Amino acid sequence: MKTEHPSSSNSKASTPPKNLLTIAMVGTALIGYLVQKTPDTRGRLESLASQAQIQGDLTASDEHILTQILATHPSN
Repeated sequence: MKTEHPSSSNSKASTPPKNLLTIAMVGTALIGYLVQKTPDTRGRLESLASQAQIQGDLTASDEHILTQILATHPSN
């Protein structure tokens, strides 16, 4: 059995798909909001979630969860 090993000179950087980066940013903002619960962190979460929704990167389930969290923790 012969196995090919790519040489380091042929390696390429991998970039995750844009939707995964968007989801990661929304997730980071969500954690920040749940930990700090400040108007700034809420605004960041709402802004990123809105952008992700417009781009079609959030599932209906994602949107429902975010809506529930934001409703449970009203802004100050």
